[in-house]
Amino acid sequence: MPREIITIECTEARKEGKSPSRYTTTRNKKTKTDKLELMKYNPALGRHTLHREIK
Repeated sequence: MPREIITIECTEARKEGKSPSRYTTTRNKKTKTDKLELMKYNPALGRHTLHREIK
């Protein structure tokens, strides 16, 4: 099965002392071998921030 479920976490929230938001999504591990980075909404900060894949 080429798709795997991953978790992405906000990178800016911890710098500001707030709780990081997390999202789950899927990616194709055959075509995307590097860590996934997406702009997603963080409700604690009230804006879109960069979210990176965590282990």
